This record gives sequence, C-alpha cells and structure tokens, in this order.
Amino acid sequence: MKKSFTLLELVFVIVVIGILSAIIIPSTRSNNLREAAIQIVSHIRYTQHLAMLNDKFGINDGVWYKKRWQVVFEYATTEPKYSIYSDGPNYTGNADVGETAIDPLDKNKLLSGGGTGFGSVAAKAKINKKLNLSQTYAVTNITLTNQDGSAGGCKNQTRISFDYLGRPIQGTINGYTAAYKNNKLINKTCVITITGIDGSVEIYIEPETGYAHII
Repeated sequence: MKKSFTLLELVFVIVVIGILSAIIIPSTRSNNLREAAIQIVSHIRYTQHLAMLNDKFGINDGVWYKKRWQVVFEYATTEPKYSIYSDGPNYTGNADVGETAIDPLDKNKLLSGGGTGFGSVAAKAKINKKLNLSQTYAVTNITLTNQDGSAGGCKNQTRISFDYLGRPIQGTINGYTAAYKNNKLINKTCVITITGIDGSVEIYIEPETGYAHII
C-alpha cells in the first residue's frame, strides 16, 4: 500500500513553518544601528591604518604632528555625521575637501558625511552619504565617554587621532604645540555610543592598542 501525508499532517507542517518564519525572519532583518556601528568600526580601523602607514613626520616641518590622521564626529547637529582627514595646511580643525581621505570603495567620494569644509557644489558632490549617519542609518545622537565613567580621556570629545604606532590620542590636535602633550594619549577605554529610534549600540576603543570593537 502506498503511503502518503494526510491533509491534517500537511496543515500541521505548514503551521510549523509559519511559526519558524515568524521567529527567524525578524532576526535576520537589517538593523540600522548595528550596520552603522560596523561601518564606524571599519572606518576607525582604516584611520588607524592611515596613521601608521603615513605618520606625516617631516624633519623640516615643525608642526607635522598637527597633520595626524583623525576621525571627527559632528553630533551637535540635527544630522550626526563623521569624517576622516589629515588637517593642514591652514590647520582649521575642519575636514576640508583637499584634506579628507578618499573612499577606497569609491574613488569619486570622500570619507566625509559633509560639514564646514563642504560648502561648494563641487565639494558637496564628493560627500559620502553613508557617513551621514542620520540620513543613512537614522542615527539621532552620538556620544563619547569613558567606560569607567571618569573625566578626561575621550569624554565629551568630538575626535580621535592616531600616532605612528596606532595609539589613540584625544583632543583637537590643530592646537597642539608638541607631538605628544601630557595626558593626551588615551589611557582609558573610550566608548562611542550611537543612538537611534530602536535603541543604542556601543563601540569600544581600547587604550594603547586603539583596537575598536562593538559591544
């Protein structure tokens, strides 16, 4: 006698598949904050790579250290964004077009979500919208603080630069008067918190190594 499924068994299987789908599919959907965090971590590591590869040292340049590669966050705006750049020659502290890193994935774009130095039409054409975290990932805020809650370190900072060893440095380096100022090397775990309508995600940058990772 030939065996076959009964209608009841088929209905039961369909119901089980439906339940599993309802459980599994939401967990595989895109998470904007997670994607934003992955991108930021990747770009922090790229900034560190640039700093180690091109430390900007010049024997005849007394302020070479002001050109160190850095990632700067603009979060006191309605559209949180960030840029990767090497300051100079006027050392304005802003990421201008000629100072911003080229996107290795798109040579026609720069690693900047826009800002003060991108006012012209030509400059705006080079803005990378992915670095505008508000437009691309619905991020509403970014904060920098220390894991232990203490003062100093990267608390309330807007940028992180790296030296030739890849060590993270705090502060706006265009105002530095020496390659290494006291207490400017980050010696506490830095926490970057990105917030959106779905919650928040934390990124840690470890002292000394500059290792960036998502928590």
